[in-house]
Amino acid sequence: MNRVTRPLARAGIGPWSLVRHVGRRSGRTYETPLLIARVPDGFIIELTYGPEVDWYRNIVAAGCCVIVYRGIEYPIDRIEPRSAVDGRAAYPGRLPRLVLRLLGSDEFRFLHIAPRSVGQGNPTSR
Repeated sequence: MNRVTRPLARAGIGPWSLVRHVGRRSGRTYETPLLIARVPDGFIIELTYGPEVDWYRNIVAAGCCVIVYRGIEYPIDRIEPRSAVDGRAAYPGRLPRLVLRLLGSDEFRFLHIAPRSVGQGNPTSR
């Protein structure tokens, strides 16, 4: 599925966004498609498979990542836990919130958008 959703997310088509992150051991850049909710100053992500998945462990270890949301890159400089109630409420529409509740989704994180500085590159940008 990632082979289909990744190019769509990169182009800003469909409901997916990308988390671009660097492997903890390999140093390789990866892109993982996710359903992400836009909120003031950042994004809410849901950890469907918990906090032990590689992409999440990579962004925690690095302390940063890049979100590609609707075709635009946003550097992330901070990751914070959010309650299940706040996390589900961030997703627009009743259907996504209902699906998240039925799936038992209770692990959410807030990803803070870093202030952009002139001449400052992001290590996970291509």
